[in-house]
Amino acid sequence: MIKIAITGSIGMGKSTVAAMFAEAGIPLFDADAEVRAMQGFGGRLVDAIESRFPGTTRGGAVDRDLLAARVLGDRDQLAALEMIVHPAVVDRREAFVTAHRQAPALLFDIPLLFETQGEGAFDKVIVVSAPATVQRTRVLARPGMTADKFSQILERQMSDAMKRERADYVIDTGGSLEETRAQVSTILACLGLGAER
Repeated sequence: MIKIAITGSIGMGKSTVAAMFAEAGIPLFDADAEVRAMQGFGGRLVDAIESRFPGTTRGGAVDRDLLAARVLGDRDQLAALEMIVHPAVVDRREAFVTAHRQAPALLFDIPLLFETQGEGAFDKVIVVSAPATVQRTRVLARPGMTADKFSQILERQMSDAMKRERADYVIDTGGSLEETRAQVSTILACLGLGAER
C-alpha cells in the first residue's frame, strides 16, 4: 500500500485535487472533515474543547467562528487546541487505514502536514499550489473571510515555496480544471495507479 499525503496552503485548490484522486478510485481521508465531524453535534471533541475554551460551543457543537477568534493569532492557545485535536485525528486516520487495508493506495488530505511534522508517516507527499494572486482571490471570496483573518492563517502555515521544495510532486491549480486533472493523471501513472491497473 502506498500512503500519499496531499497538502497545501489555504485557497490552493487542495480539496478539488483530492476529489480528483478519489474519483480515480483512491480512498480519501480528509482530516478537516474528520475534525468538523468531531466538533459537530455530539462529537468526540466538543466537551474537551468547551472545557479548555469555555464559551466556544453552542447547542452541543463547537462554534468554529468563536473558536477561531479565540485561537488565531495566539500561539499558546493554538497549541492547546492542537493538543486536543491532533491525537484524535491520528486515531481516526489509523482506523481509516485499517478499514482500507486491501487498497493499493490511500490518500490523506492534511492541511497542516508540514507544520505538524507529519510527513514521515507517508510514502509520497503532493503539494497543491497556485500563484499568490490566485490564492488571495479565492480565499477572500469565501464567506466571512477578511484580509486580516487571511493574514493570520498564512502566518501559521509554512510558505508555499517551502512546501513545494519538500514535495515529491507539485500540482499547480492556477490553470484550468482540465490542466489540473491531467497533472493528477500523470501522478497516478507515475505511482502505477493509472486507469490500466
